[in-house]
Amino acid sequence: MLSEFWNSMHLAKKLYDRKLEPVCEKYQMARMELDILLFLSKNPGFDTATDIVDRKRFAKSHVSLSLKTLEERGYIQRVCYPENRKTVHLKLLPEAALIVQSGQEAQREFMKAAFGTFGEQEWREIGVMFEKIAENIRRELE
Repeated sequence: MLSEFWNSMHLAKKLYDRKLEPVCEKYQMARMELDILLFLSKNPGFDTATDIVDRKRFAKSHVSLSLKTLEERGYIQRVCYPENRKTVHLKLLPEAALIVQSGQEAQREFMKAAFGTFGEQEWREIGVMFEKIAENIRRELE
């Protein structure tokens, strides 16, 4: 069973990469840049570089470089709020909308390919199982 788990994780990553690769090519961007745009679009409450590093487990240096490129290309803007000028928030700009839409469509294609044959009950069950796995791992990491 363990080998099937690791094999399915490897295959899922391979398929996910394959679905997102055309988006990166179309918009001439690095995968991490696309991942950051998608993260910001799905997680409005987590809009700092630290949030990205902590939640996506990306290297700080790679996030910093990607954010610089995204800002230069006009896809994000760095914003400081008056109540806390030390924290830099990241705002998606309208120029990123088509890229985000394309990335989200690729994600939907991945989900359909990976889980398309699951019935409604199976979908609920796997959701519960993934939650349990995540909770077990979090507890072990504490």
